Amino acid sequence: MTPNTTESNRLEDLFTSLERAQSERKLPPVQAWQPEHEGTIDIVIRADGTWEHEGSGFTRQALVRLFSTVLRREGERYFLVTPVEKLEINVEDVPFVATDFECRGEGDDLEILFSINSGDHVVADADHRIWMRDGRPYVHVRDGLNALIGRSAFYRLVEHAVEDTTGWSLTSRGARFSLEA
Repeated sequence: MTPNTTESNRLEDLFTSLERAQSERKLPPVQAWQPEHEGTIDIVIRADGTWEHEGSGFTRQALVRLFSTVLRREGERYFLVTPVEKLEINVEDVPFVATDFECRGEGDDLEILFSINSGDHVVADADHRIWMRDGRPYVHVRDGLNALIGRSAFYRLVEHAVEDTTGWSLTSRGARFSLEA
């Protein structure tokens, strides 16, 4: 077996295991919860994906992952929701950051799997669109929650873009995404 075949097999195994882990991930049914108690809490998600409480950054990534599972978006507002409480938080841009990605296939058969700082993994497709806003790239994660595609990941991602008469774009799972701002 050649080194390229070994590397290709490892990538295929990684891609498949991350997709399976995401599909098996059980998230709380926050969309169904309608708690009576509503309030606010001094939690801010900064534009760079940093979570802060009362001005201090979260030091445990596990806490970010836990809170991200009970995050709900209503219009332009964000809430941490449990069966008994709904607390509004401040989100400067979007709540998540796509920190890395892996690709499988090429051309029209390309699949792009993003790793999100919340512990989510998402394949860009018709339900998980990539788009540009004000020159910044984003990807839809779940339930109206989006991720900024981190700068280093985006620089690598554009290596997979193609140019045609409408500009630069990417294709993943048959869906085409414009990279024009």
